[in-house]
Amino acid sequence: MQNERLRAALLERGLTLDELANAIDVDPKTVERWVTTNRTPYRRHRYAVASQLGLDETYLWPDALTPDQVAGASESEILTVYPHRWAVPSDLWRRMFETAEQEIGVLVYSGLFLSEDAGTHQVFRAKADAGVRVRILIGDPESPAVTQRSADEGLDGALAAKIRNALVMYRRLRSVEGIEFRLHDTILYNSIFRADDQLLVNTHIYGFSATHAPVIHLRKVAGGSMVTNYLDSFERVWDRARELET
Repeated sequence: MQNERLRAALLERGLTLDELANAIDVDPKTVERWVTTNRTPYRRHRYAVASQLGLDETYLWPDALTPDQVAGASESEILTVYPHRWAVPSDLWRRMFETAEQEIGVLVYSGLFLSEDAGTHQVFRAKADAGVRVRILIGDPESPAVTQRSADEGLDGALAAKIRNALVMYRRLRSVEGIEFRLHDTILYNSIFRADDQLLVNTHIYGFSATHAPVIHLRKVAGGSMVTNYLDSFERVWDRARELET
């Protein structure tokens, strides 16, 4: 039985078995066995391969960790839990985005508080200029999901107006190369704010606005699944969202 996930990851990245072996300092025949016989590497090698390929070790080797190990690693991903979004230190959002070296992501309905922050705009622009991919997903103000969420929060249609305000606030960023905007019509259970493998996840609670809901600060830990699941969710919304015309 072959490890098709590992084989596919190598093909997608244009890496040969020898190149991966050299990168992680193992014998090429060892890497070949990982692929062709689905042999599970030692933990340090799994971590090295996952880091090299930009994937999670539990994706490449789903049975390598016990459920207790996955649960323990996932719990370690939790840095802080804030009872309300307004309790998050005001500069934490910007400081987190400033750490990004590869990817910044924002998934919200309106995220008006972020769109109004000129300092965050500067960070997004500077990061895009430095080659960081910046992706911002905003709710489609005409979508049923936005209408329903507005009703759930008791906003009486005001959420769509907040989204339009956010789009106006972002107007100068919408033409910046490296910053991508899309509109989604997805029912959100969380808003997600990403800087590489670090997340702020703003939960949604029926009957409460997002500012009064908890925020979980997460950082990816090898073998954990929480960050991976949220990032997968972000990608699913991104894939079905439509581009926002500049």
